Amino acid sequence: MPKITNVIKYEGDARTLIWKHPCEDFNALTQLIVHESQEAIFLMNGEALDSFGPGRYTLTDENTPVIGRVLKRATGGESPFHCEVYFVNKTEQPGLCFGTDSRVQYMDPTYNFPIELGASGELSLRVSDARRLLLRLVGTTRTLEAQQLLGLLRGPLMARLKSYLAEVMGEGVFSIFELDAHLTDLSDVLRERLLADFAAFGLSLGQFYITTVARPDGERQYEQFKALHLRRFTEVEEARLRQAVGVIDAETEAQKTQIAAEARAKRRETEGYTWAQERGFDVAEKAAQNESAGQLTGLGIGLGAMSGVGQVVGGALSGAMDSTKPQNTAPVQQFCENCGAKLAPDAAFCEACGVRIAASTHCATCGYAFTRPGKYCPKCGTQREE
Repeated sequence: MPKITNVIKYEGDARTLIWKHPCEDFNALTQLIVHESQEAIFLMNGEALDSFGPGRYTLTDENTPVIGRVLKRATGGESPFHCEVYFVNKTEQPGLCFGTDSRVQYMDPTYNFPIELGASGELSLRVSDARRLLLRLVGTTRTLEAQQLLGLLRGPLMARLKSYLAEVMGEGVFSIFELDAHLTDLSDVLRERLLADFAAFGLSLGQFYITTVARPDGERQYEQFKALHLRRFTEVEEARLRQAVGVIDAETEAQKTQIAAEARAKRRETEGYTWAQERGFDVAEKAAQNESAGQLTGLGIGLGAMSGVGQVVGGALSGAMDSTKPQNTAPVQQFCENCGAKLAPDAAFCEACGVRIAASTHCATCGYAFTRPGKYCPKCGTQREE
């Protein structure tokens, strides 16, 4: 007679996802121990009778009503009964490797040519519905690790993954030439689409990462479009760079113009003339370089314009002209050095004492003080007295 088990508990390791208890004969007082992150499921004749979460249970009518009713009907409640017990590890199983078994072909929306690529990476799984997982995948398997479970799912998983990958790439959200920079985003999109497919087997998809993308490197058509993409990207960046440099050059020239204008304004303020007067000086200088009025017309300067210029120049230079023309000042009064009598203008002898008058030391017209001999006044040009 087979040994009757009194205690049922999980004896697998952390990497074991499904573990079937080796003994299948129990009595009504058997103790069931379910640890944290575990679930125990009783099956009789392939039918899942009941499931148990973490805790300690005695297989009686009060604690296990479903099993108790079946047990009474089958054995009268006293003799041992035959039943299968599966323990399910519900902790998340990380680091499960996956990859497409062949390349996926899709039509590139940017260049409208077919591309083939493959993908591989890692994912993590957790049992969300132990009963569904047992009935759909496990069957009579006694021990099942997470990576083995992924192998059982390989067929449906590959079909879904390849289909979703072709759809996402065909939508043009990601470019194959820039895919390495968007692997995280691509992984998130594929994970969202795979959630329902894993849930149908009682599994919850946790992490999902595409780590490697297999491109058709070396194929002539792919390399041609890759070069076209790179050239297009380079030209766009060069255009942006030229535009940025042009803006900088324009700003620099504007700053130079402003600095030069401020310098000219400061100089005019220091020298005491206005911008209009400066323009008048320029026009007058150009006019002076021409030999006739006809040449002035050739420069685009009309008589009316010259009249206005004359007014501006005349007003600006009036002070300077006044300071250079001879002044009609009264003759300087002279006195005799011998007797002190007042001398008449241009007198050669004193009328009072008859002494000859020495040559004057000042100009009789403008009063300029002579500093060296000469025939004419160096200031007004009047002939000096002998």
